[in-house]
Amino acid sequence: MLGAFLLSVGVAACAGAPSGGSAPNIANAALPKSRAERTNYLETSHYDDVIAFLDSLKKLGAPLAFGSIGRTGESREIPYVIASRPLVHTPAEARATGKPIVYVQGNIHAGEVEGKEALQALIRDLTYAPGRNVLDSIVLIAVPIYNADGNERFAAQARQRSEQQGPELVGQRPNAAGLDLNRDYIKAEAPETRASLRMFELWNPDVFVDLHTTDGSLHGYALTYSPSLNPASPLGDYMRDLLAEVRSRVRSRDGYETFDYGNFNDGGGREVSSDTTHSAWYTYDHRPRFGTNYYGLRNRVSILSEAFSHDPFERRVKSTYSFVSQLLTLVAERGAQIKSLAKRADEMSAAENVALRSALPTTAGSAPVRFEILARTGDTSRTQAGLDRGLRRTGEIRTRNMPVFDRFVPTVVRPMPALYVFSRSDTALRARLQLHGIRTDDATEVKGPLEAFLVDSVVKSSRPFQGHNEVRLVGHWERLPQQAASNMIVVPMNQPLRRLAAYLLDPESDDGLATWNFFDASLAAGRPYPVMRIAAGRL
Repeated sequence: MLGAFLLSVGVAACAGAPSGGSAPNIANAALPKSRAERTNYLETSHYDDVIAFLDSLKKLGAPLAFGSIGRTGESREIPYVIASRPLVHTPAEARATGKPIVYVQGNIHAGEVEGKEALQALIRDLTYAPGRNVLDSIVLIAVPIYNADGNERFAAQARQRSEQQGPELVGQRPNAAGLDLNRDYIKAEAPETRASLRMFELWNPDVFVDLHTTDGSLHGYALTYSPSLNPASPLGDYMRDLLAEVRSRVRSRDGYETFDYGNFNDGGGREVSSDTTHSAWYTYDHRPRFGTNYYGLRNRVSILSEAFSHDPFERRVKSTYSFVSQLLTLVAERGAQIKSLAKRADEMSAAENVALRSALPTTAGSAPVRFEILARTGDTSRTQAGLDRGLRRTGEIRTRNMPVFDRFVPTVVRPMPALYVFSRSDTALRARLQLHGIRTDDATEVKGPLEAFLVDSVVKSSRPFQGHNEVRLVGHWERLPQQAASNMIVVPMNQPLRRLAAYLLDPESDDGLATWNFFDASLAAGRPYPVMRIAAGRL
């Protein structure tokens, strides 16, 4: 089935629809349904179900284009669908329309199945909806089953997703090799990640959306969301404004309450009577190992969506559908503005700084946060998903003002250098940068006041994470006595992806290649870091 319509990365096969992109007039009963819809939300789609769903759309003559972003570790194709009016098939055709390109991805954690189901339904419904809709104003790229291998590791939801309310069987969080794909965007070890980075480079989407499901607090929202949290993301403030409007529309048009992503932090204990005590609301990590934080460093709008795991499966799918639908509508309205802001972010400004390390502030503003009341049952032998024994959900929602820690502040900010410089013999580093879309140039001779980072200490984590013992470097930059170096590779920092390049290469970055052991063989106290720089204004 899959081989009938999937082609190479970046080039999609036309589904045989009219060039104007009009959908054939087909009765709703004849349109394909996802496995979730067919089973009344008792089950979620297997990989073959998703492929069969997409095949059905093609056989109906849907004005869509189909492709594969690449293969998983177990050689499954990762399908994508392009929907737009008129239909486009290539990055060049998409850019020629002048419309914003929106890339929506589901199932990166394969136990979090709502995005996979919502995207299938959304593709179908937008394609066959009568009259004009967002497909006249955007180019939509949908990747419904990104972690295809993890999806096929079906097991009981109680084991795979202990805090989730159905379906009974779901896939696992990591891919087949045990890698969490949403911690892999910097080190880019998984074939799925590398395929995703190639799509980013080819299509350069204006908006990236990653669909998840929470596994945390019992709050009062059908869905929580987040922009890129890294302070180096140039469009962070704009993303927050965009999401505030999406929140308003989801509430007024579809009746779902949403809020900035977070979890309650109750100071190490939980006090429950007829009420629930909560002291503060905290967001997640800012580092670009996470997909939405990473994509923000590429100067684009980047959004995380998290359905509420404690809601019934059907409601989680429908709240995700609502959120994505309203977001696409707003992007369609603001397309010219979004593209203009991205173009401005690509352009180098004089005396530009970059945040390389960040932290949550110790104080935060207060905001009203919704939470669910818990009650004691007196029966400590039983438990509900996500609850301590002896507690039960009441369904009663209250709102209380509390500190909300939803944004990070820079702790290390450095001037953007003119160049990063490293040895031409380091072909592995060059290949890794090129995978991320970073431009590198050969230089027979590099003239100028070169600076090297002298390592004072290498702090390595004693506990492995994702197969790595993370590294933090302590040291200082020093001017080298020589004024030239030969046979070098230079990374010019006047390129659009300079913020990402700095994060990857700089020794002071809190989530760069050094963090992930890329330079371990060259690192020791008293030795220079293998990447040098030339400061801005010193060429």
